[in-house]
Amino acid sequence: MFQISLEDASEFSARLDALPDQLRVALTAKVQALAQALYAQVVGVNLSGSVLNARSGALRDSIQIDVQAEDARIDAKIFSNGDVPYAAILEFGGKTAAHEILPDKARALAFLANGKQVFSRRIQHPGSTFAARSYLGGALDDARGEIAATLAEIVSAVAEQLKESR
Repeated sequence: MFQISLEDASEFSARLDALPDQLRVALTAKVQALAQALYAQVVGVNLSGSVLNARSGALRDSIQIDVQAEDARIDAKIFSNGDVPYAAILEFGGKTAAHEILPDKARALAFLANGKQVFSRRIQHPGSTFAARSYLGGALDDARGEIAATLAEIVSAVAEQLKESR
């Protein structure tokens, strides 16, 4: 017959039970910090001249951060809130359809063509092609290694705690 007897078994059991909570809390804090750093890169660097130059700041102002920790899952999202219709075409690239441009506050459109002032009641725009200028995905690609290393470090630290608890 084989028997194992542990002194202070209740303390040991409590430490083992607390590890998943410790891991979740530690991971949530690290994910929050990593998401904040990624957000700062997108807003403070990529949308402030590095990838795109700000004109009105509307796209930069539309960027949101959301970190949710629920049960065994931690989600971090950095996204444009949908208030800026051109956010997706700048991120992914694409083509706009041909369309007619009409004046909305005057009887005619005014613009320069070949150095001369031109007036027109309407213009047929042929559409535009935009290359991707990834201000979100580019920031994630740049931070991918740091994110993976930081999360692996947390898991290793908790695994080490578990070994020491034995």
